[in-house]
Amino acid sequence: MKNYVKRAIFDSFSKKVLPNKVLILLGARRVGKTELIKNYLENIPSSTYLQLNGEDINDANLLKERSVVNYKRLLTNIDLLVIDEAQTIPEIGLILKLIVDSIDGIKIIATGSSIFDLNNTLGEPLVGRKNTLYLYPMAQLEFSTQENYKQTIEKLEERLLFGSYPELMQYPDWEEKKEYLFEIINSYLLKDILVFEGIKHADKIYNLLRLIAFQIGKEVSIQELANQLQLSKNTVGNYLDLLAKVFIIFKIEGFSRNLRKEIVKSSRWYFYDNGIRNGIINNFNRLESRTDVGDLWENYLAVERIKKQEYQKSNTKNYFWRTYDQQELDWLEEKADALAGFEFKWNENKKVKIPTAFAKAYPDASFEVINKSNYLDFIV
Repeated sequence: MKNYVKRAIFDSFSKKVLPNKVLILLGARRVGKTELIKNYLENIPSSTYLQLNGEDINDANLLKERSVVNYKRLLTNIDLLVIDEAQTIPEIGLILKLIVDSIDGIKIIATGSSIFDLNNTLGEPLVGRKNTLYLYPMAQLEFSTQENYKQTIEKLEERLLFGSYPELMQYPDWEEKKEYLFEIINSYLLKDILVFEGIKHADKIYNLLRLIAFQIGKEVSIQELANQLQLSKNTVGNYLDLLAKVFIIFKIEGFSRNLRKEIVKSSRWYFYDNGIRNGIINNFNRLESRTDVGDLWENYLAVERIKKQEYQKSNTKNYFWRTYDQQELDWLEEKADALAGFEFKWNENKKVKIPTAFAKAYPDASFEVINKSNYLDFIV
């Protein structure tokens, strides 16, 4: 792909391709997993690796016969086996375990767009035999290797509106970007969920995503969603769980060290990509004519912070904080025992003070307002 930006995980990815280990690369569809692997394979003689796609029936059939004889025959003179969309192959975990255990020195890369299949079918068999890395849509810390400050600032509106799927870089025209996002939403977004057994309500899942899209940064009541969608509370809970497992949305929970007034039972949900969020509600209007700029800003900062934490291997827990009398913090990080509170504000002139109840309960915590003047320090 022209103007390929080196991905933040590329170096650790290369280091984790090891003999008799499976490197699992997880992420939503179209975030660039195949492209990353293509980039990696460029430096490897093509005669020494075998690349299969789990969605190609012929490729999947090559792995079907689960015997050492079959795999030794398939992998003669092969050092590296690459399986794209591995989650679509039945019993893939047991297959990979047998290959790793019986073929000396073999290295394996498996990519997947959904955790639920890979974790359920890989988790058990591959204990001690796998490393896992996550790939997200492009992160600002990746763009920053290619852009100067002026370019980054000029691109901010575009990223708040269209998100950062890698292929969007090919489309300079905003209309084309829109079409691309609709294509992703219609063709790829729920592909893994809808093949998952027992999902009969594609329309309900879209409606659920729409409801979440309008509640960014607010507590979401599963019971309320269930009432609106006329589904059971359990079904809505399961759908939210699946949507998180295919990397469409993620959950942030309330923080408490047991102050009675703190709200902990509800959660807030964010989208892994602003463009997908805007596509779901079909609103790509410019920022000056929108009423939800604060939501877009909060979603953008939340997901960029998550990417940064993941790529820089920062072991941090993320929360929001709120009391019953409406004192709140948008974002709270706990690292070891240290607490850092953040308030996200699009308007740089808004003066914000640390909530009194929070300052009193956690006197050692730090506090910072993140706005357009300092946001790059927060996400890069």
